[in-house]
Amino acid sequence: MSKPRGRELGLPFPGQPGPFNAITDVPGVLVGYATLDGQSADGKTIKTGVTAILPRGYHPEPQPVWAGIHRFNGNGEMTGTHWIEDAGYFFGPICITNTHSVGIVHHAAVRWTIRQYASVWPGKHIWAMPVVAETYDGRHNDIDGQHVTEADALLALNSASGGPVAEGNVGGGNGMRSYQFKGGTGTSSRAVAVDGRAYTVAALVQSNHGVRDTFTVLGVPVGKHMPLGSTTAQELGSIIIILATDAPMLPHQLQRLARRAAIGFGRNGTFGGNSSGDIFLAFSTANAKQLPQFSPSHLSMEHINDGACDALYLGAVQCTEEAVINAMLAAEDAPEIGPDAAICKALDHAELLRVMAHYGRMGAAHATDGSPQ
Repeated sequence: MSKPRGRELGLPFPGQPGPFNAITDVPGVLVGYATLDGQSADGKTIKTGVTAILPRGYHPEPQPVWAGIHRFNGNGEMTGTHWIEDAGYFFGPICITNTHSVGIVHHAAVRWTIRQYASVWPGKHIWAMPVVAETYDGRHNDIDGQHVTEADALLALNSASGGPVAEGNVGGGNGMRSYQFKGGTGTSSRAVAVDGRAYTVAALVQSNHGVRDTFTVLGVPVGKHMPLGSTTAQELGSIIIILATDAPMLPHQLQRLARRAAIGFGRNGTFGGNSSGDIFLAFSTANAKQLPQFSPSHLSMEHINDGACDALYLGAVQCTEEAVINAMLAAEDAPEIGPDAAICKALDHAELLRVMAHYGRMGAAHATDGSPQ
């Protein structure tokens, strides 16, 4: 049974979410997972997986998805970004996994792409450059064992669906941690309007970053009230943030949208440490067209005026902030591996609500007696 999400607990996140408060609120976007838990033949812990996002679902033709990227801190990997930066689009899936599984997942994503678009692929000299990103799960997973297989990645790609999205210890987020709590996969969305037209902007995060002392929820210094026995100022994780929208935005606008993810995840207290790979991709499902190879010389695209994008920028900040908290609230305790192994605890809901109520950040129905320790 899934745990309550932030809004279900009464956390007063700003903005109006979509029906599922998830990236799948953007029409056509699907999410799939392969989650690996177990032990290897030599007794090593396996806790990892693959997350797949299909921006255009299982559409039979390869269509550009207009996109922009932002590298807040580059200690990480997201393939395909050089071309996105140059051309302003990609086609096919987005996959997220652990650091040492990028290669096999990329291989699988290429195979999936060839099969998915088989009706237009043969003899056309089309090439696949899928987007595959990663964060490091070596504190909970035998990452050097490279246990993710091509079959795992294909399972995630072939099981993608709409509707509610699982969070926490699922997919590529299975072995991740945030602010020295258990982290993982999280999502959120915002319904926005531009000159009377309704759009959605949404985030999916693989959250694996932050140190306890700086952890903040809606302006409340929660981490200060939930200290570890020992603390470190070194941030050893990363975060991948995928922003999706159905608003018609040009690549330069999507690059600007991607930058706003830094504000969103910064609201939760991260300072973007040296070892944190923080890479963000924003894409729009509007303006569906054929690939340039099959298109006429002159094209037209609808797009929002630069001066009218603020509602989308605000929505991106808000849903990114909430997605990180949702990932942490959904997570389950997980054992660490290594010489200083312990149990990485998930964020305790009752303790969080007690701290939030002490600072007056909960409704009356969620107030508690007492004060933080």
